[in-house]
Amino acid sequence: MAGFKLLVGLGNPGSEYENTRHNAGAQWIEALARQSQCSLRTEKKFFGQFGKVSIAGEECYLLIPTTYMNLSGKAVQAVCQFYKIPPENILVIHDELDIAPGTAKLKKGGGHGGHNGLKDIIAKLANNREFGRLRIGIGHPGHASQVANYVLKKAAPDDYAKIEQAIDESLRYVEDIVHGNLNTVMNQLHSFKA
Repeated sequence: MAGFKLLVGLGNPGSEYENTRHNAGAQWIEALARQSQCSLRTEKKFFGQFGKVSIAGEECYLLIPTTYMNLSGKAVQAVCQFYKIPPENILVIHDELDIAPGTAKLKKGGGHGGHNGLKDIIAKLANNREFGRLRIGIGHPGHASQVANYVLKKAAPDDYAKIEQAIDESLRYVEDIVHGNLNTVMNQLHSFKA
């Protein structure tokens, strides 16, 4: 299976959103950048923070859109057009309400599940849904009407610690992820629970 060239971590820009549940994807990219000693810089033409990194001999691009979440596709589209990256070579890392904090799941393709960042990326990729997703569990507040508020708040300390552990755990598989060995990763990562 083709690997991933562009790794995109979703979040909202600005210090008031830092470490909120909705920014789990951005946190993942920040952690990977630190681990790879890659400095992300603000790149106006890509509407985000951008960096290049070599992972297991593959050159990859890291992106954290600095548009708001519901405009994430603008940044993804800009990078893809510039570097000619097809949707199936993109991995989007995002927060996921439907799985518990302390877990992370990898999948290829699928819908947006109501996630505004994914919704916009799908729209800007001309409705192509074939990109990969690494879903970082943040848990669900219990009722749909509470979701908007919930995702924009910081998780409780023990949940936050679990989210960080799931991020660390999934980063252990980054070489396999980049090379497209998704089944290998799924077999191990999906049984992890912080």
